[in-house]
Amino acid sequence: MKIGIYGQFYHKESEKYIQKILEALRKKGAEVYIEKGFRQIIEQHGGIDTPLGSLKTFTNLDRSYDFFFSVGGDGTLLKSVTFVRDLDIPIVGINTGNLGFLSTIQKEKISESIHNIMDGRYYLSERSLLSVATQPQKDSAFPLDFALNEIAVNRKNTTSMIKVETWVNDEHLTSYWSDGLIVSTPTGSTGYSLSCGGPVIDPQSNSMVLTPIAPHNLNARPLVIPDSSKVRLKVYGREENYLMSLDSRIATLQNETEIFISKAPFTVKMLQMEGDSFIKTLRAKLLWGEDRRN
Repeated sequence: MKIGIYGQFYHKESEKYIQKILEALRKKGAEVYIEKGFRQIIEQHGGIDTPLGSLKTFTNLDRSYDFFFSVGGDGTLLKSVTFVRDLDIPIVGINTGNLGFLSTIQKEKISESIHNIMDGRYYLSERSLLSVATQPQKDSAFPLDFALNEIAVNRKNTTSMIKVETWVNDEHLTSYWSDGLIVSTPTGSTGYSLSCGGPVIDPQSNSMVLTPIAPHNLNARPLVIPDSSKVRLKVYGREENYLMSLDSRIATLQNETEIFISKAPFTVKMLQMEGDSFIKTLRAKLLWGEDRRN
């Protein structure tokens, strides 16, 4: 079995958890590859008993990989999607950070979870993504034009509001006077969109949500639409430029550049352990049910 491992940062006691991952995979006879930049980070910090020289590295993936391990928090998992792309490799999120809403394997259960994965005791949650295009086309803005969580437009270098003209399926919806607008997938509904007042949406729902950021139109509310919808945005503001972000990747666009957002033509598969569910995650990580009266 061929496993790719990726991480971005070193959290507290990260070396201990990386060691557990490597040991558990070695016991199962897995062929392990570590992303080149992550291996350099590990070497700089030390603390790993496994000889790193014996481990191969990668910079890009191909379809020969059975799993892709994301070691860190949700930001690392979002970056992992840029490696996996449309290759259909299941992503295993191992949380070594704090909340880790998307990363389903907790650091305290690494060895047990990897044992269960290698024995086939898991299921895959298929997640939709958003794709984006611009007019005029910005070839250098985003080499990768998709996002797992959200695509957002924000003001830049100003405290003034921007106006986001919004169309859904070529029908004019409204002009949001706000700090920006978030177009989110169900997976991203528990992230940036939620912090701006958006709804929680089950990841298996075939939908996307438009969530204004600090809208001056006080009657503007988040709107859930089918994920078959085509969304078009046009931004105006006092500054010449504004920001567009795809998850954690950010580009600067000129005013009046049109943005076209739709469901991506592929999905990503996120590994879930048997017995886990979205409802359990809400209760455990968003503390739903933690009411004194319950």
